[in-house]
Amino acid sequence: MDFNGSALLGTEKFSRLYDAILLGGPAIWIISALSVAALALIFWKIWRLAMLGAWTGGTRAKRAVALWSDGEEDSALELLGNRRTCRAALARAAMTARNDITLDDEAARAETARVARNLIAGARSGLRPLELIATIAPLLGLLGTVMGMIAAFQALQEAGSSADPATLAGGIWEALLTTAAGMAVAIPVAAALTWFDSIVDRLRLQMEDAATRIFLRPVAGHHAPVLRAAAE
Repeated sequence: MDFNGSALLGTEKFSRLYDAILLGGPAIWIISALSVAALALIFWKIWRLAMLGAWTGGTRAKRAVALWSDGEEDSALELLGNRRTCRAALARAAMTARNDITLDDEAARAETARVARNLIAGARSGLRPLELIATIAPLLGLLGTVMGMIAAFQALQEAGSSADPATLAGGIWEALLTTAAGMAVAIPVAAALTWFDSIVDRLRLQMEDAATRIFLRPVAGHHAPVLRAAAE
């Protein structure tokens, strides 16, 4: 197929898509807006998790915890520096609280848990809107279908005995467009939401493990506690 033929085919497909959106009514317009919002949220969330070090493996934080376990506290804190990844931030907070002679073990654990909660909350930001979109998109599609079916059967009733079955069939498939659109939006959003949840859960477990290892090593002036689930 030549270039002109490909362009004509693409234009025809776009025209059909536009016609389908028009036939779907207000519901499909709302679903289309939700799809754009969901796509923007997904890309933003990927960038946000990358900034938090979700895919770095936490190598620097692991090395810092290993240095801390070997008694090289200053080297561990220096290695972490001002890094803002979740693992590094929590490890630095736990080490700082553990070294603070003004804090007893319970207070140090509480401070570490506070930082952990804030970090996890930051990692989970944006998931609620995605969850909402995954929930309401198919419901909006179903609503659009029901409204379309009502309109189709009203037209059939008004036509009486002269009703054309083809007209009814056309009204039905037009109404079903919104259900298909709602599912087309909800399915990938639900998949992305599950993926993001698994990433945040992995971060939480790794952060909890690092903090536990930090608090297990005795520090002068402190008793050696076992850290509670800091991220929960």
